[in-house]
Amino acid sequence: MTAYVRALLRGPRSVVGAALSWSVVAIATLFAGTAWAVGDAPGGPKVNQLNLPVGVTKIASDIYDLHTLMLIICLIIFVLVFGVMFYAIVKHRKSVGHKAETWHENTTVEIIWTIVPFVIVIAMALPATRLIVDMKDTTNADLTVKATGYQWRWGYDYLNGEGEGIGFISTLTTPREMSGFPSEGIRGNPQGDTYLLDVDNPLVVPVDKKVRVITTANDVIHAFAVPQFGIKQDAIPGFVRDTWFRAEKIGVYRGQCQELCGAEHAYMPINVKVVSAEDYTAWVAGKKKEMSALLDDPTKTFTVAELTSRGEKIFGANCAVCHQAAGTGNVAVGAPALVGDAKVLGPKDVQIGVLLHGQNQKMPAWGQLSDVEIASVISYTRNGWTNAGKGTDPVVQPSDVTVARKSS
Repeated sequence: MTAYVRALLRGPRSVVGAALSWSVVAIATLFAGTAWAVGDAPGGPKVNQLNLPVGVTKIASDIYDLHTLMLIICLIIFVLVFGVMFYAIVKHRKSVGHKAETWHENTTVEIIWTIVPFVIVIAMALPATRLIVDMKDTTNADLTVKATGYQWRWGYDYLNGEGEGIGFISTLTTPREMSGFPSEGIRGNPQGDTYLLDVDNPLVVPVDKKVRVITTANDVIHAFAVPQFGIKQDAIPGFVRDTWFRAEKIGVYRGQCQELCGAEHAYMPINVKVVSAEDYTAWVAGKKKEMSALLDDPTKTFTVAELTSRGEKIFGANCAVCHQAAGTGNVAVGAPALVGDAKVLGPKDVQIGVLLHGQNQKMPAWGQLSDVEIASVISYTRNGWTNAGKGTDPVVQPSDVTVARKSS
């Protein structure tokens, strides 16, 4: 890169030469041995994958078959049409003595080239329509889960079926400092084959059960998509959409938000863990026990140490991705520094309002967190780093958040 900078200082020709040199290096690196070290992502995309995945649901398999059928039909039409066209061009060219004919409409030909395409379109539409109807049939589900898109993570709530009442947030686990290009090559991947695809809390469902997924969003438009299941459904604020799948094979299957939902769009993956019926029952029991242990009394008065200790963990899991672990902020995503920030050091009601309702379409609302969690993370930001002892209202209790939530 220093050579490129020196070239900039020398003039335009040097810039062009340096750019060409770097292009050659980039292409060479692309085809080097280490460049292709990345392997297929388990339950996700494969290296050099050009076609749709066959998938692990009947819908995904049907989509693949329909896609193949359409390609074959289009290929046949392409070969026939261009074959006839090129035959006519070659066999009736002027250089071999043919003369152009002058003629007008031919009723028979016009009827044929109207009826044949119509029949082809109907033949293509029938299987496609049947598949779309199957894709939209979300009735008689064994399990219903609501997937809510947040900037930039997913929230899951089990609404019906075994596991009803369970809810959690699913967040990317790749450390922020590892989210850039790796140093040893353009295509190198020391982080592993599931780089930027793993989460802390995957959506867990039983195998061979029909799972209805209701999608919505808290801030901007997101999209819930898992290619191996053959599903993609937009999640729109203020609206409810739904889709479904029935996984036929145990494993972990990966997808990503497929709407351009903001600067961190690439960092909100989807993990669906398909387990046996017995393992799912055990997971439900463990998850409910875990949720009961975390259930807090919002009327309790916590100590500063209790609030900041818990707030540090909540900040690291949800806030550090934008505001950074040291509270220094990130200009690229519009996240201000929290160290010395007026809202952090000022009256507590202002910061509580920001967390409950969001701000400027860049700071999402965090109303999905409990009153205890919001009080904890606010108390942590007011007492962490160099903010300790500098502002008003250094401690925020859950009761403060409860009052603000009810009055909004």
